[in-house]
Amino acid sequence: MSQKKVIAVFGATGAQGGGLVRAILSDPGSDFAVRAITRDVNSDKAKELAAMGAEVVAADIDDAGSLKSALDGAYGAYVVTFFWSHFSPEKEDAEVKSIAQAAKDAGLKHVIWSTLEDTRKLVPLNDDSMPTIHGKYKVPHFDGKGGADHYFTDAGVPATFMYASYYWDNLIYFGMGPKRGADGKLAITFPMGNKKMAGIGADDIGKCAYGIFKKGTDLVGKYVGIAGEQLTCADMAKALTKALGQEVAYNEITPAQYRAFGFPGADDLGNMFQIYRDFDEVCNKIRDVSFSREMNPALKSFDMWLAANGSRIPLD
Repeated sequence: MSQKKVIAVFGATGAQGGGLVRAILSDPGSDFAVRAITRDVNSDKAKELAAMGAEVVAADIDDAGSLKSALDGAYGAYVVTFFWSHFSPEKEDAEVKSIAQAAKDAGLKHVIWSTLEDTRKLVPLNDDSMPTIHGKYKVPHFDGKGGADHYFTDAGVPATFMYASYYWDNLIYFGMGPKRGADGKLAITFPMGNKKMAGIGADDIGKCAYGIFKKGTDLVGKYVGIAGEQLTCADMAKALTKALGQEVAYNEITPAQYRAFGFPGADDLGNMFQIYRDFDEVCNKIRDVSFSREMNPALKSFDMWLAANGSRIPLD
């Protein structure tokens, strides 16, 4: 029996990494084994992954020594960073630089880097059609990732650059779900006009990544994007109405109004939605639903995702 190829999964207890871990472990004929990398091997989520059959290893992106041991003997790695835990593109840049070097030193054969567009290539810093944030960024949680892509290519690491889409799970967790207005009616609020936005269920991201690993090195050096469906917000509202059994409207606002909501990251997200709206063809072209379904035949549409998750959406 040939030895299975080890995929080291960063963010293994999170949405993306966890989805990949489960996708590999639930495939009994897989050529791959999982090394789940987490800061806390004693967390409930880490213990759950270990019980499923993952090798759980403690490592910290900020500790080069721990990265070395975490990648030792691995075939590949799935790399994702979590901007929202610190709101610092500079910290993300340092993390990616460190991981890319560790991947190079370990001689990995295939890395998937979960990145996003550097939006400054679409809207330069001197373009006042949207505000510049911290003097350096248009969409910090995009730009920090996209600006770090070069670390993998500079180091000669065989990497696939994967763009995810808007998480439909945000309708459950981050206050983006339907809210009841003064009239008592439910509405979702986005600054998207009538443009389509690519979306995906978070668990499908890991399944698509698994498909990319199974494809072998054909996609090394390529930029690919994944999505379950591309919908207008009005279409999303109609689907929510049907799934929830209550009318849900689309409350269209401007990006400036969204930025003015004032919660942490509102300016970042307002700019993100403006990019999705104003550059919809660019963003949706790479976030290819047919490619995603090829990588993940069980890919869910928004209706399918709602059938499985609609009851979890809080209705204020």
